[in-house]
Formats: sequence, C-alpha cells, structure tokens
Amino acid sequence: MAAPSVSDKRNAFRKLHESGCFVIPNPWDVGSTRYLQHLGFKALASTSAGFAFALGMADGAVSRDMVLAHIAEIVAASDLPVNADYEGGFAHDPQGVAENVRLCVETGVAGLSIEDATGDAAKPLYDLDQAVARMRAARSAIDKTGSGVLLTGRCETFLVAKPDLAFAIERLKAYSDAGADVLYAPGIRTREQIEAVVKAVAPKPINLLMPAALGFTVDEIAAMGVRRISVGSTMARVAWTAFINAAKEIAEKGTFDSFKGTVPHAELNTFFRDDLPKRTRT
Repeated sequence: MAAPSVSDKRNAFRKLHESGCFVIPNPWDVGSTRYLQHLGFKALASTSAGFAFALGMADGAVSRDMVLAHIAEIVAASDLPVNADYEGGFAHDPQGVAENVRLCVETGVAGLSIEDATGDAAKPLYDLDQAVARMRAARSAIDKTGSGVLLTGRCETFLVAKPDLAFAIERLKAYSDAGADVLYAPGIRTREQIEAVVKAVAPKPINLLMPAALGFTVDEIAAMGVRRISVGSTMARVAWTAFINAAKEIAEKGTFDSFKGTVPHAELNTFFRDDLPKRTRT
C-alpha cells in the first residue's frame, strides 16, 4: 500500500477540523513520531521546546533553518498530517514572515502556527496592527502556494504578558479576520475561559493546550466545543523528568531503583525494527 501523499495528508488534516475533537500530540524526534503514529493518533504537531531541549538549547534559541530541517524530518517520518510549531515565523516584519512561511510549506506540513510573542521581555507582544499584518502575510504566503495548509493564529498573552481573557479574545478574533483557520490561546485553563474562547471565534475551531493535568478528559473538552487538543512540550518533559530523576538518584544516592518498570530493550528494538518497513514502503 502506497504511503499517503502530501496532498492526502493536508486534505485529511483539514477534514479533522470540520467536526468532532481530536488530540494532536507533539513528538520531538523521529522515534517519538513513529511511536505516536503507532498508537493511532490522527495527526501530530512539532514542539519547538521539545526539539530545543533535545539539542541542549533553550526554547526560541534554535535557528530557522534548523527548525525547518527538523520539521521536514518529522513530516517524512510519519504517514500522519503534521502541524508545525513555527514560533513567530522567524521574522519581525510581515515580508520576512511570508518568506519563512513559504519555506515551511515546502517541508510538506499540513498546518503551521504563527504566534504574536516578540521574544523581548520589555515588549512581549507585537502591537495588534503589526500582529495582524504578520498574520495576513502568513495567510497570503500560504494561499500563493495553493497548498491548502491550515494557518493557526496564536495569542501568547497568557504565557508572556498578562492573563487577560478579553485581551486574548480581541486578538484571536482579529487573527481570524486576518485569515487564520484555527485559533489558539495557550495558557487558558478553566472551563469558563475555554468556553468563552470557543464561543468568541466560532465557527472557526480552537486548539487547546494541555500542559498539565487540568482535570478534564478528552470527552469533557470536546463537550466544551474544542476541536483540537495539543500537549506542547509536555510529553518531552515527561521523558526528561524520568531521565533527570534516574540520573539524580545515581549521582546522589548510588542506587538504581528508578530503573524499575523500564520498557525492555527488546520491546523497543522489536517495535522500531518491525515499524521501519512501513516507513520505507513505496
């Protein structure tokens, strides 16, 4: 059976956003990508932080070209649609965002997100006019490719500025008007916040970030009207947590109790050996 084409993946991704609710987990390398596909998820998303940590770098410190190469690797490793965490588009000006979005589309992604954080603690968010211009530039760049890639507009105020729901909604609605297909305000946590955002941007879908156990199940989140649930860097941090705890135990106690319950070498080796032919089929 032939692997799905880039066009197939993009069409499938768009269809996922038309109804229902799905979880889009965030792998950080080829191994985690292939395992998540094996579990039956319908789409995947990259994580800028997860990738940066794997390189021994801080989130936001990885270059555009390194991120593009990583995204292309994730896309090639999976039969699933991939949404790119494309940070701020690696440019401040709309023209630069447009060119970089074009390059991201060329990796074969089914979707990508552009956020409004500047990376400057003194002025953490772009002025609304500039943020909207950047979103319009991303929309135009995608449209010129004729690719059908979905654009997610992100308001980062809960993460880098003020946790102001009305402020976030104003921005999300502006990004929707500027052409964003999906809206995303990472950091909203309560039922009231989630339902308010869903209502404000309807009928367009929202992405909800689940960075921790907030007490909601997938079914409960779906009932609030959320279309897409992502986990950001959390799965990568789960792996880091296990590694750090084991390393600290050895260094500080000289014991190896944290090795108990570890997935056997043979199990992982067999999975990756048997899964590889699926990834190399023609």
